[in-house]
Parts: sequence; structure tokens; C-alpha cells
Amino acid sequence: MTNTNARSRQQAEPVVDRKQLQIVARERAFEELEEAASASDEKTVRLREARLAREMKDRLKAAAARAVTKSARKA
Repeated sequence: MTNTNARSRQQAEPVVDRKQLQIVARERAFEELEEAASASDEKTVRLREARLAREMKDRLKAAAARAVTKSARKA
């Protein structure tokens, strides 16, 4: 009986080891995907902030140009 159990265990251990390796590899892949998504989100936020700052600068520049034009007309 113990011989049968030992043989069954020997057959099962490699299968379990492979499954555990697959689980670890899958978890690692998901972590890499999450890191990539997080980096992408951070980059998107940074680019959006830069775009909004550039647009605000352009609006202020245009408003200043209009103010100069109006004051030049009055003079």
C-alpha cells in the first residue's frame, strides 16, 4: 500500500510543481501588465497637465495681444 502511495505521490509532484510554476508565471505576467497600465496612466496624466498648461498659456497670450490691440486703437 505504501508503495502505491509513494508511486502516486511521485507522479503527482511534478504535475503540482508545473501548476505552481504556471501560477507564479501568470501572477508575474499580471503584475507586469498592471505596472504597464499604471505607467501609461501616469504618462497620460502628465501629458494632459502639460497640454492644459500650454493651452492656458496660449489663451493668456491671445488675451494680452487683444488688450494691446484695443489699447492701440484707443490711442
